[in-house]
Amino acid sequence: MSAPYRQDMPPPGGFEAVKYKRNLPFRGPGAVVILGGVAAISAFGFYRYGQGALEKRELQREKAWSRIHLVPLLMAEGDRDAYRRQQAALAREKEIMKDVEGWEAGKSIYNNPKYASPQFVVL
Repeated sequence: MSAPYRQDMPPPGGFEAVKYKRNLPFRGPGAVVILGGVAAISAFGFYRYGQGALEKRELQREKAWSRIHLVPLLMAEGDRDAYRRQQAALAREKEIMKDVEGWEAGKSIYNNPKYASPQFVVL
């Protein structure tokens, strides 16, 4: 003989809910936040670049003006050095040619009274 028929029933209070939703973690900031961050960083970079360009331009201007103001000093120093060398060469010429009669030390060989700066410098 067979056992009496018994239907399987849910537990009292029912079955627990079926979990069908995806459980995804937080994936970071949205596209608008990222775009805003990139725009802010780019704006800051362009600002710093502009400040650096202004500073560089000011340094170049300062260097140019310092060179302009140093030109007379350097020219005077060069003139003093050339004069010292010329006087030393004249003294050497007098010492070497002291026994030659009629020799005038420092006289131009071109018979021209105008002063012409030497075209070369003997070191």
